[in-house]
Amino acid sequence: MVRSAMIGARVRRKEDPRLITGSSTYVDDIQLHGTARLVFVRSPYAHAHLRSIDTSAARSAPGVIAVYTSEELEAICGPMPGGGGGEGAPSEEPEEGAEIPTPTVWPLGRDTVRWVGEPIVAIVAETEAQGYDAAELVEVDYDVLPAIIDVEASMADGAERIWSGVPNNVGARYAKTVGEPDAAFANAAHTIKQRIRSQRVIPMAMEGRAVLGAPDPLTHGLTVWTSTQAPHWNRRAIATQFNLSEAQVRVVAPEVGGGFGAKIGAYREDLMVAALTLALRRPVKWIESRSENILGTNHGRCQTADIELAADADGRITGLRLSVIGDAGAFPMGLDMPPITTFMALGCYDIPNIDVKAAAVYTTTMAIGAYRGAGRPEAAYYIERAMDILAHEMQMDPAELRRRNFIQPDAFPYHAPQGPFTYDTGEYEKALDHALSVSGYAALREKQAAARAEGRLVGIGVASYVEICGFGPNDSATIRVEPSGAVSVFTGISPHGQGQETTFAQMVADDLGADFDQITVHHGDTATTPWGNGTMGSRGLVVGGSAVHQATRKVRDKVLAVAGHLLEVSASDVEYKDGQYFVTGAPDKALKLSEIAEAAYGGGLPEGVDAGLVVTDFFKVPGETYPFGTHIAVVEVTPETGAVHVQDLFTVDDCGNVMSPILVDGQVHGGLAQGIGQALFEEAVYDNEGQLLTSTLMEYALPHADHFPMFSLNRTVTTTPLNPLGAKGIGEAATIGSTPAVVNAVMDALSTQGVTHLDMPLTSAKVWTALQS
Repeated sequence: MVRSAMIGARVRRKEDPRLITGSSTYVDDIQLHGTARLVFVRSPYAHAHLRSIDTSAARSAPGVIAVYTSEELEAICGPMPGGGGGEGAPSEEPEEGAEIPTPTVWPLGRDTVRWVGEPIVAIVAETEAQGYDAAELVEVDYDVLPAIIDVEASMADGAERIWSGVPNNVGARYAKTVGEPDAAFANAAHTIKQRIRSQRVIPMAMEGRAVLGAPDPLTHGLTVWTSTQAPHWNRRAIATQFNLSEAQVRVVAPEVGGGFGAKIGAYREDLMVAALTLALRRPVKWIESRSENILGTNHGRCQTADIELAADADGRITGLRLSVIGDAGAFPMGLDMPPITTFMALGCYDIPNIDVKAAAVYTTTMAIGAYRGAGRPEAAYYIERAMDILAHEMQMDPAELRRRNFIQPDAFPYHAPQGPFTYDTGEYEKALDHALSVSGYAALREKQAAARAEGRLVGIGVASYVEICGFGPNDSATIRVEPSGAVSVFTGISPHGQGQETTFAQMVADDLGADFDQITVHHGDTATTPWGNGTMGSRGLVVGGSAVHQATRKVRDKVLAVAGHLLEVSASDVEYKDGQYFVTGAPDKALKLSEIAEAAYGGGLPEGVDAGLVVTDFFKVPGETYPFGTHIAVVEVTPETGAVHVQDLFTVDDCGNVMSPILVDGQVHGGLAQGIGQALFEEAVYDNEGQLLTSTLMEYALPHADHFPMFSLNRTVTTTPLNPLGAKGIGEAATIGSTPAVVNAVMDALSTQGVTHLDMPLTSAKVWTALQS
């Protein structure tokens, strides 16, 4: 793809001035006259029958407008939409999964509560403080039941059912066998087996969830402002729930302070705010506290995997067995996470004989849902840890073992045999070689040997990954050139930090010759933007950007027609270059976009050329894209304390063509922070009674800036034929590659002490304990 002045340039983000000065608008900044506040009484128990709820004192408390239990709320709000969902949801029903019923989930808990923090009473008051005071007056009589925390115990025969209609508490299953895995293992020269845990983590966005509803007298419906990643999805959920047309519901996502997958789809609070707004005919607002966020916004990961590899004497992998049990939490939200993990189980490798299984199992904890990568980080972690364990078993360099097993470039498009996905393009060895080069891998190994001779615990970790991005089915864009030549872009995606206001403006500036500073990108408002599927799964540029590109090119066709009229030639004789439109061979007689736009909205256009410069277009996704790369981490472990110090991290990510390098770097920086955070620090922990022990930021350890080295960011470019930009996506890649690279590095450091595997997070205490034993 030929890049001109703006595409591929490092330009300052359009979004930054309002964000860094605090002058932008979040949901809680919106103040409407007469807004009531919604608060909840939440369960302090993980599992209990509700014997009785006495709300009489709360109803008469100062400032209270209304109080609802689940049965009372039913008159205005039905049950939640069912099933799993999120970025990367499979397009076909998982095998053996169709017969599993999906339980009915009410917005407020009724009869039984199933996790600490489940809302059971909704209180609407004039102020938030009055609502919380009234909540203290609600008396709930609980019959406490045993908490069910362990997934294997939960799915055992005879275990108490969390949902009466779901046998063995299994919410979803998937299984597939390819080739002859038993024979592969029986005939293997080398086999390894490891149980690996991907711990429960909390997305922890800067802004919690927030919802504000207001009646709309024009449509007799309502407007909802919400911190969501997919406003059109929420509009559909609200319209369906309340039997409204979608034209009666406007959903606006103003600034959203991070999402990471956890703000996909309508939560119970979204629907309850909408219900109460319609019922009370006044604005209602709910703002999630950090405590509520930690307890009640979906958690991520939380899987246990048993993985086995079989290999011949040369290190060629002949067989894979993988069994993944995912904790689904208390209700169906991300039941598809374990199947997606198995769909990506092979990673970058050509393995002929496969046996994969997956199950999502209910427990009395907060539900698991999408979190940056949604099943793909887990898959990459399992296969990349197994590759290092096998390399250690064979006394082979881990980079060389990977090289011997990569899917080769001429095998693409490559249908992954264990699932429904087809990889578009890949050059995995190129990314590995570039990573070895930029890191000085051979020299690193020499330095490591010298350090070990001094008794220091230095480790080098390699991880090669592939992931899936650009989910469909489609997305949209409207390009409107104003009479002045300024351009308004309306996109169906809903960025919340990714920087598409900048990227899309760069694209439009190049394609039309518009002034970059006079291009405004509008998003997140269902009243002004065409239908869109939101921002998740690294689809913003791949799908949304492709729609912008298509629509812009159609606008340019019309610009050429108007320019031809003004220049008194046919449109085919008009050339566009460097922001100028001129007759081919006569660049001295050129028009700017502003001159053409003024004529397009005036009179005197020729027959067959409509007035105006406005196009709406949809890009239909022909298939997903598969970014890939290799990360190399260098760590040193302090044996006296067990502290892990990440000294260097070299990344090579291949996301296809790059529109805005500075935004790609930003996405990689953020992904590395979250990936390293999971590897070394973060874990949500429940005790045996289902109480969340890491319920504040005092206990839930987030990494700090001084935990990171200066990252070395590098790229290769392998384009995709599946979209006109040749772009693959970058939003989740760094999270997927960095976690196994760092863990592999730590285990490499500890290998001289006889430690072969530890589960994340590799905290100082855990590493120190392993060293003592």
